[in-house]
Amino acid sequence: MKLAIEGLTKVYGALRVVDDVSFTVATGDIVGLIGPNGAGKSTLFSLVTGFLEAAEGQVRLNEKEIGLFSAVERARSGMVRTFQVPREFSYLTVKQNLMAAAPMQSGENLVDLFFRPGRIREEEDTISRNVDALLDFLRLSQVAHTPAVRLSGGQKKLVELGRALMTGAKLVLLDEPFAGVNPVLIEEIAQRIRELNAQGIGFLIIEHDLGALTRLVSTLHVMDRGRLIASGAPIDVLANKLVREAYLGGK
Repeated sequence: MKLAIEGLTKVYGALRVVDDVSFTVATGDIVGLIGPNGAGKSTLFSLVTGFLEAAEGQVRLNEKEIGLFSAVERARSGMVRTFQVPREFSYLTVKQNLMAAAPMQSGENLVDLFFRPGRIREEEDTISRNVDALLDFLRLSQVAHTPAVRLSGGQKKLVELGRALMTGAKLVLLDEPFAGVNPVLIEEIAQRIRELNAQGIGFLIIEHDLGALTRLVSTLHVMDRGRLIASGAPIDVLANKLVREAYLGGK
């Protein structure tokens, strides 16, 4: 799945929070997005995934313009996002959190609920098996029946990733997946991302942990004050004078 962002702009009064940003994420890419706080990174994610409306520009998925699509319609098209602060269903178990993310469930239809209970049971059994396999892949099987509110920050990040994958997404936008996570679990999450990428799932990742991110991505984009100021291989981007001045203090 190819994502193309073309001239995307978001304005609040006189402030251009996202200012004419353009880049692509090709099928199978792992792409990083960095910048100082307030650079417009999360706002860009919200524009791309339909949580905010752009003032200018286009978002394309596989060459199809999706600017009028809602967030739900964009998710159904195969592109989903996570958030800086995980938004789990706190008092559902980990397994229930993932089961709830499966799309187009018959049990959500009142006709099926009352007149096709057998169909719903069969579907839930299938979803349950799929979730069990995903929990095993994410190394969360041991907490499958634990309320999500009891999880560590890193485990909640994995639950968010699991819910994104349950939608069948082929492109996942991760907003700070390593924030507040211990180094061992950071590498665990990174390895899961690599394995998923090898299966054909693309990623666009916002992250402040430059060490972890640059080991993971092939391309790095940098935003500052709403604008894209550098793009390319991580080693080249981090050596860029503008990037050092904006993001690393000039040294």
